[in-house]
Amino acid sequence: MPDYKLKDFKADNIHSDWCPGCGDFGILSSIQMALANLNIDPHETAIVSGLGCSGKTTHYINAYGFHTLHGRVVPHATGMKLANHELTVIGIGGDGDGYGIGAGHFVAGGRRNLNFTYVIFNNDIYALTKGQASPTIGKGKQTKSMPEPSMYEPINPVALALAAGYSFIARGYALDVKYTASLIEQAIQHPGSALVDVHQTCPAFNNLHTKSWYEGLDRPERQPRLYKLDATDYDGTVQNADDKDEIIWKKRTAMEKAYEIENDRLPTGVFYQIRTETLEEYLWEKMPALASKPMAEQNVYQRDLEPLFRELE
Repeated sequence: MPDYKLKDFKADNIHSDWCPGCGDFGILSSIQMALANLNIDPHETAIVSGLGCSGKTTHYINAYGFHTLHGRVVPHATGMKLANHELTVIGIGGDGDGYGIGAGHFVAGGRRNLNFTYVIFNNDIYALTKGQASPTIGKGKQTKSMPEPSMYEPINPVALALAAGYSFIARGYALDVKYTASLIEQAIQHPGSALVDVHQTCPAFNNLHTKSWYEGLDRPERQPRLYKLDATDYDGTVQNADDKDEIIWKKRTAMEKAYEIENDRLPTGVFYQIRTETLEEYLWEKMPALASKPMAEQNVYQRDLEPLFRELE
């Protein structure tokens, strides 16, 4: 296998039209860096995106790219992974795409425990359509692009992912490129549904959660709001997947960390991780032929379908 470099995952001669200073650039670099560090073949990688500014990411990565419908990242990624389980499938979406219109699919993606990675660009607003409130912005918060404060309680992505059954849950920060890349690497290597929720800046519309806000420069003590879980004694990894008490305990502590944002603190890192049976492994038990050769490479037309037709008469 070739020794891939970061440049090998950059699309040539495609101009990015993201706004200067957008956090999307950092997340794009993190994804490319993660793929290069893992030395994954570009032709064995599928990047799936929905609508929004984040949806353009597929055009900027040298791999198979599928720019799909709004909120439909998970069903498309599911179909690709089940058709060819040898592909590295990465879903990409914004907070509106993933937690708003795609919320039902997001929950289903966790319940299935499909072996794929979902990276969500979380900036509190619908940036492509000029800054409306997304499901992650706090109640009573008002950015410069919103005519009125948000009327609704915000979704907590980490808490939602815990409830939905994602077996790897992490949070990154767009302007901390190397650390976010390491989280995406871990997510890709994890067997099961993996979420990396990435907080990002939107200089065009979100004047609340700016680079200065994340760095705590608006506070008297100028203490950063961000801190890394792996710099503490926190451990969200379940060691024994058969121990229900351990699972409950780890989920409870992860939930507490997820809501630290309400106390003006924002932990990043891996909140929860457990190794359990994936959807693919379950299907392989039922259909052993799929384990040896992906569905996409099997000639289904050679099979005798006559018994099925008679059954349906």
